[in-house]
Amino acid sequence: MNKFSKHFLSVLMSFAIYSGLAQTHKLEKLWETDTIVRVPESVLPDFKKGILYVSEIDGNPNAVDGKGGVAKITVDGKIIDLDFTTGLNAPKGLGRFGNELYAADLSEVAVIDINTGKIKSKIAVDSAKALNDITVDAKGIVYVSDSKTKKIHRIENGKVSTFLTNVAGVNGLKAVGDELFILGGQKFMKADSRGNLTQIAMLSCGGDGLEPVGNGDFLITCWAGHIFYVTADGKIETLLDTQEKKVNTADLAYDNIKHILYVPTFWGNKVMAYKLITTK
Repeated sequence: MNKFSKHFLSVLMSFAIYSGLAQTHKLEKLWETDTIVRVPESVLPDFKKGILYVSEIDGNPNAVDGKGGVAKITVDGKIIDLDFTTGLNAPKGLGRFGNELYAADLSEVAVIDINTGKIKSKIAVDSAKALNDITVDAKGIVYVSDSKTKKIHRIENGKVSTFLTNVAGVNGLKAVGDELFILGGQKFMKADSRGNLTQIAMLSCGGDGLEPVGNGDFLITCWAGHIFYVTADGKIETLLDTQEKKVNTADLAYDNIKHILYVPTFWGNKVMAYKLITTK
């Protein structure tokens, strides 16, 4: 066998091995609630208790009207309490540390007792116009995005500082270890503890919610009706496209043990659940 033949055979074998290892993913719909969840934007799970906390805008997503709140439903889609927390305006992202639930509410972050649903306090974020997503790291530091001012704020011990500026279209945030994963418009990025940014992938639409799968990969939504599987090295796979049906896909939650996605549909007024299936 000559050198060319050996090289060709080696390439062919490598391709066969890679093809055998390549994974694809799909979603299988499990359930959806009735259309009674009032403009749900974000889902935050408590899998130990079998509960999903859902932010409800209940009207204009920019209005200071006191109509917003947080609902509780089961991980099987049964309504527990649509009025678990009341008196918010247009809450979007949710985060948790210990017994405190955090809700991004336009220009302030509401701190809620997770056992009672009562608002304990509100942390004003100076100059904020449209606080959007929230994530909390293992130390209890809260990060919140402001989509209109292009900023990411950091809250530690109740004190607010600005972590990043000029992040165009900033929305989804997720703290993983010492890194902060960010959706800024079509860019999927990560920032280190000093705010140095690294781009991971470029989406076809503005990103909304993101959740780690557990192996370095992420599930990402675009509000208009897309769900993507994005690998750690930036490869993108489309799992769902409901844009033509006008079914929104907002800030999702993910159970990386049972491989279930929980997706709020915003104007669709319901939460939907999908099973993530991996095939080789």
